[in-house]
Amino acid sequence: MGLLSFVKEAGEKLFGHKDVEAAAAKAASDGDAQAKLAELNQAAADAILKYIATQNLSADSLAVAYDGATQVATVSGTAADQQTKEKIVLCCGNVTGVASVDDQLAVAAPADESRYYTVVSGDNLSKISRAMYGDPNKYPAIFEANKPMLKSPDLIYPGQVLRIPPQ
Repeated sequence: MGLLSFVKEAGEKLFGHKDVEAAAAKAASDGDAQAKLAELNQAAADAILKYIATQNLSADSLAVAYDGATQVATVSGTAADQQTKEKIVLCCGNVTGVASVDDQLAVAAPADESRYYTVVSGDNLSKISRAMYGDPNKYPAIFEANKPMLKSPDLIYPGQVLRIPPQ
């Protein structure tokens, strides 16, 4: 649990993050803008929650909140296992406009935590596997650990954060 950083300009485009940023800038001095920001924050949180559901991920009492002023998504609830928890956190963070995820998820069946890796230009799963495991042929473990968010081992992008499961 805690705050995990992500690349704010990389990821799924689920909501108008520029609109949220503009409303957040105005909200400090304008009451109408504060109401608009609250509406946009709720729409962003709803979009992230819907995205999690499209990935067939769930948790008991799952809730997502978004703060456009800080670009922080907060996720809470109880995941069945560590893998599901980590995938839900990645769903929240790999969204354009989210700079950090405040992970408040509990786990019903705790296990070893994965490491995280932020993709850079020129990366592929074999290269990441070599760096993380010392063996480029273990890339299927990274691919499997990031399904269903990854549809193909060849479709990763700079700024994306991936789960690197323990060996």
